[in-house]
Amino acid sequence: MGGTFVLWDVDGTLLRTNGVAQRAFDLAAEHVLGRPVGPHEVRMSGKTDPLIALEILAFAGLGDEQARRLVPDVLDRLEAELAGAKDLVRRQGRVLPGVAEVLADLHGDPDVVQSVLTGNTAANAVLKLQAFELDRWIDVEVGAFGSDRHDREELVPVALERVARLRGRTIDPGDAWVVGDTPRDLACARAGGARCALVATGQFGVDELAGLGADAVFPDLTDAGAVARLLRS
Repeated sequence: MGGTFVLWDVDGTLLRTNGVAQRAFDLAAEHVLGRPVGPHEVRMSGKTDPLIALEILAFAGLGDEQARRLVPDVLDRLEAELAGAKDLVRRQGRVLPGVAEVLADLHGDPDVVQSVLTGNTAANAVLKLQAFELDRWIDVEVGAFGSDRHDREELVPVALERVARLRGRTIDPGDAWVVGDTPRDLACARAGGARCALVATGQFGVDELAGLGADAVFPDLTDAGAVARLLRS
């Protein structure tokens, strides 16, 4: 049994934490280092949590070997920080326009499986989805996460293997969609042979995304019917 596999990015595509996740990262790094990290310009958009942790540690002055050794400690602390801030995520963050409508529409289609493909660790992704009750429409168990691979471009095969093993759905990569808000989402889709829809609800505008060669680009997901029809195609 095959079907269509929709893999949603989380931050900037489905929701925003509006600074809560960034603060949690800084607190996690400070806890591990035992000192303040200080202001930095590490951009989180489109990256896996391990890569973000590595860049923050590098900014803090650690050499590559030492930074890589401490990444697991930072990620463990990050998960604890976010777990403690779940209510703050809910209060300060928000679901992006049209998301609930599209997820609900696709959830009712037996030919569609939808999950996530995200740079978040599995624990962090689940926490963010649960904070806004988006997990009711998403089969998280068959997703792919930054805790699976540090390199986002290796994540499509992870999700395809999981949906086959756990749900008995043997899905061709060409029947999978990666939906995200950055060029890294497109690179990830292409590396895994999947199609890609980009949405300009993150740090990149429609004009920036339109020239990248994605299969579709939307300003946002408010035209939920059109988005759902595309993802079923």
